[in-house]
Amino acid sequence: RVGHRAIISVTFGPLPTVLMDGIITNQQLTPAQGSEPAVLTLTGEDISFKMDQEEKSAEHPAQSDNIIAMKIIATYAVYGMIPLVIPPLALDVPLPIDRVPVQQATDLAYLTELATRHAYVFYVTPGPVIGTNTAYWGPPVRIGVPQKALNVDLGPVTNVTTINFQNDAAQATSTRGTVQDRTSNQQLPVLSFLSTRPPLALDNALLNKAVARVERFRAQSGQTVAQAMAQAQAVTDASTNVVKAEGELNTAAYGAPLRARGLVGLRGVGLSYDGLYYVQKVTHTIRAGDYKQKFSLTREGLGSTIAAVIP
Repeated sequence: RVGHRAIISVTFGPLPTVLMDGIITNQQLTPAQGSEPAVLTLTGEDISFKMDQEEKSAEHPAQSDNIIAMKIIATYAVYGMIPLVIPPLALDVPLPIDRVPVQQATDLAYLTELATRHAYVFYVTPGPVIGTNTAYWGPPVRIGVPQKALNVDLGPVTNVTTINFQNDAAQATSTRGTVQDRTSNQQLPVLSFLSTRPPLALDNALLNKAVARVERFRAQSGQTVAQAMAQAQAVTDASTNVVKAEGELNTAAYGAPLRARGLVGLRGVGLSYDGLYYVQKVTHTIRAGDYKQKFSLTREGLGSTIAAVIP
């Protein structure tokens, strides 16, 4: 029924993996006609749907962006929401006599807005166990243990059926300019040269001066130097995903669902494209006796930062 919570999990080995935990938002029924069976189509969204139902007007005095995020997420504990909030490098705790952060949006829209200021992301993933969800506010996860390797054209261990790559190095952008700091009333330089994200590629596109862009920083009225630096760094961090890979995975041969928003190793595609990637998106297609996934991977350049990809 529309409005009910639905949880979908799959089991590879002893433990289930939660694929979806969300709310059914749409129902479509095509009745049976002759030899054609009835078709019921259900559409849903993850638990973040509940965070996008009510527009709010609220003040968050003397709180940095990460503290605001933690506070908002905590109000959804009834859905098993586990907050995972990473403080930004440039912390800005406003004095109430100077500025009070004001929310004029749904919780989801406001959390996304706060994240975007730092080139961060906000999303909700199901798990780690059935009935719980992890609300992540922070930079894209590019550290930790990678998932099992994606294997291309490696004989009996092959699990990727198709894959293609794109290298758009010209989108890499650094920034430079000045800001009239609101606190000191001094004009100060604002620069960003490299991404603050952990490197996944040997040849960073930002260092390729033949194609990398330099953007003039344009300060907003009333900014502090900390806010300006965070804004400039966000532009650079958001521009670094220049190498993209898209393909299809035989999930049954892979032995587990490939999870989005984490690391994965890729091998069998040559020195330029082997190595670690950030999993940007996955799409599951499950039928009787068949389980496949389409995936999108990304990183900041060519070449691998590791000597070998762990199978």
